Amino acid sequence: MKSMISHLKPGAFRVVHLLVAALIWNCVGIFLMLRGIICLYGIGQMWIILPGLLVGTVKARFMLDRSARKNIRRIVEGSNGRCLGGVYSWKTWTLVLLMIAMGCFLRNSSLPKEFLGLLYVSIGWGLFFSSRLNWLAWRTERVKVEQKDGR
Repeated sequence: MKSMISHLKPGAFRVVHLLVAALIWNCVGIFLMLRGIICLYGIGQMWIILPGLLVGTVKARFMLDRSARKNIRRIVEGSNGRCLGGVYSWKTWTLVLLMIAMGCFLRNSSLPKEFLGLLYVSIGWGLFFSSRLNWLAWRTERVKVEQKDGR
């Protein structure tokens, strides 16, 4: 039974894990920024995008970069063939689910749209900005694979 489950798991190389991590941070970042921009556009407060970018940059540099580096290290030190869902740890996937739930809660709350727009833009930009570390790690790992294969 265990070998059958192991055979069915979507295993992937480290370089694929790094690519997926980068793509997830980019896609979620863009989605959140668009959601924030649409919210701010709807209330005519587009100027709030600038403080959102500033807050997002600070968040990226002091929080998300550290998280990205930790995840990159975990992937690079891991073995090839690990399950693609292992792109993030169980703890991180739990945090993702909690953040999705918090997003649903905030969207349906009575918080001012200015605040929601600022929040979405800053979190989205922070993820997008910090994804640069994932892309760098992906490129580095890809070069290693190409050198190893003699390309």
